Amino acid sequence: MQGQPGFQIGIFVFEGMEVLDFAGPYEVFTTAARVWARTHLEDPSLFSVSLLAETTAVRARAGLLVYSDLALECSAGLDLLVIPGGVVSDEQEKPHIIDWIRNASTQCMLASVCTGAFLLAKAGLLDNRCATTHWEDIDDLRAQFPDIQVLSDKRWVDEGQIISSAGISAGIDMSLHLVERLAGRELAVATARQMEFDWTEAV
Repeated sequence: MQGQPGFQIGIFVFEGMEVLDFAGPYEVFTTAARVWARTHLEDPSLFSVSLLAETTAVRARAGLLVYSDLALECSAGLDLLVIPGGVVSDEQEKPHIIDWIRNASTQCMLASVCTGAFLLAKAGLLDNRCATTHWEDIDDLRAQFPDIQVLSDKRWVDEGQIISSAGISAGIDMSLHLVERLAGRELAVATARQMEFDWTEAV
């Protein structure tokens, strides 16, 4: 991959998101990039991670102030867009956000953490697919979107272009799986070790 750009990862951040839902994947991909760089000193970063938002800064759940890197319209060129969960009800009622997510699915992979699955579902991206979400929200996802096969016993579900994970810390497991999928098992294992994280590999 020498001389070639790596994978561009975008994470959507919004008011009321769960902190670990976005910070977990952020840590996985940036740590993987750091571990990979140790043996690829002349190459560009394997994973470049950006936070995308409607505004310059948002407050996550519990009040953490998070500054974005890019506006939503700068999402062209992403290889993967991660949609965190948290309090997603306001985002569900924003047609331009749902349209943005739907349009992104034509250009890149999408991965949801926790209740981020509700935003993918609202965009119609989980219809006739298997998906999962936080255990507390399984019944609501089934009730609101009956065309989805909602799985309650999975840490993450990989449907190819669309990947979903269960709640909060499960997003780390899913992200390590995506590192394995994009860059190989050796790097995923090394990343989990660097993070001192007990990776649940099996879906």
